[in-house]
Amino acid sequence: MEYVKIFFVNTALLITLSYLANLIYKHTVTYASEPVKKVSWVLLAIFAGWVSTIFGYRLDEHVIFDLRFVPLIISTLAYPQPLVLIIIGVGTGLTRLTFGVTEAAVVGVLNLSILGFVCAGLSLWMQRSSASVIQKGLIAVLVVNVVNALNITVFGVIPAQEYITDILPVTFPAGFALSVLFALIIRDFQLDLMRTGQIVRANELLSEQTEELHKNKIVLEERAKQLMLASQFKSEFLANMSHELRTPLNSIINLSQLIEESEDELSVEELAEYGGIIHRSGEDLLSLINDILDLSKVEAGKLDIVHEDFNVSEIPDLLLQQFSVVAKQKQLAFDISLDTEMPGVIYTDPQRVQQILRNLLSNAFKFTMTGGVSLNVRVVEQQEGLSSRKWVAFEVQDTGIGIPPEKHDLIFEAFEQADTNISRKYGGTGLGLSISNDLARLLGGFITLHSREGQGSLFSLYLPL
Repeated sequence: MEYVKIFFVNTALLITLSYLANLIYKHTVTYASEPVKKVSWVLLAIFAGWVSTIFGYRLDEHVIFDLRFVPLIISTLAYPQPLVLIIIGVGTGLTRLTFGVTEAAVVGVLNLSILGFVCAGLSLWMQRSSASVIQKGLIAVLVVNVVNALNITVFGVIPAQEYITDILPVTFPAGFALSVLFALIIRDFQLDLMRTGQIVRANELLSEQTEELHKNKIVLEERAKQLMLASQFKSEFLANMSHELRTPLNSIINLSQLIEESEDELSVEELAEYGGIIHRSGEDLLSLINDILDLSKVEAGKLDIVHEDFNVSEIPDLLLQQFSVVAKQKQLAFDISLDTEMPGVIYTDPQRVQQILRNLLSNAFKFTMTGGVSLNVRVVEQQEGLSSRKWVAFEVQDTGIGIPPEKHDLIFEAFEQADTNISRKYGGTGLGLSISNDLARLLGGFITLHSREGQGSLFSLYLPL
């Protein structure tokens, strides 16, 4: 009868310990990482076995009867991982040595170690078996209790005859029944922990979804602002465009009408002057239409790039011829220099390179009132990771009005200028830099900008060498 009392005391202690552990687990370990959970479970199971031994029944000075194997059964059901079960079995056995190193203590270590390996084997079987949870639990409880009884009988710390006839008939049914009872209680704890874990995961998922919705809301708000700005810029673009189109068209219509109505009254010089104005207006109109067509082609991905040899030494003659008149009219210095290390020929699209340089130089002259404009062509080497790469840099420097740093990205967008008043004062549609930037990317290069308001600008076109 004493065995049953002690077993009930053991069970009460284990239930109390499990309840406390359940509370601690809910509020601390639940939020820990998987390795921390695993270590916590191992330590708790070993500690529970040790507590069972403290309150076990002492048959004599060295032999102790208890339910230290029950935490191992519970671990088999709740944490079926072979290595974890072996560690719990060996660890629980080693705690027996804290009550003195005797023959019975050594047998206790050996017994629990064997049970650890038995439970590891049971866990492998449970992972592959299609039996129900209840069936698996009953078989695990029965096997562990049977192996525990066999170990005590075989190792002979207690005489086999005495154990089989006097002790086993009482301890085996009591141990089996209490193991099942405790397993059911722990199963309830485990289901509660599972529900808690599901709630925690659901809360985390809900929190993630809420955060994601918040981010999407911010993105949508930002997108709405961009759409509103884009609508505003396009409205301003249409207003500017109507002005840009109307000016050359009015010149062409008015002067051609004047020539038609007063042909006999006009002198040859006047006719030549009016014809020149009509010609320049037509060129301005054609340039504007070409810009719009180029932008449409770039956005549609239908702008063709034709790579061929481009003689860099021709650049000064081509651009001086085109911009020297503008420089002279505005009384600005205009210099073009080529680096001595520049190769004679580069492989690119000559037409598109000249288009980009014309756009950059046109802007430089447009926004420069005093000083000058220069173009410097040189070879630069940039580090890219562990290797370096050579580029051809076309640097357009001016002493004009400059651009504030916060506007540097803005001016490369289509239909946008650094200031909406600029288009009214200096003219233009804001397409030149956007087209040039897209063309540079299509050529495998890029455009950089260094500028401050009132201190001029430096636009650099980089093309791969």
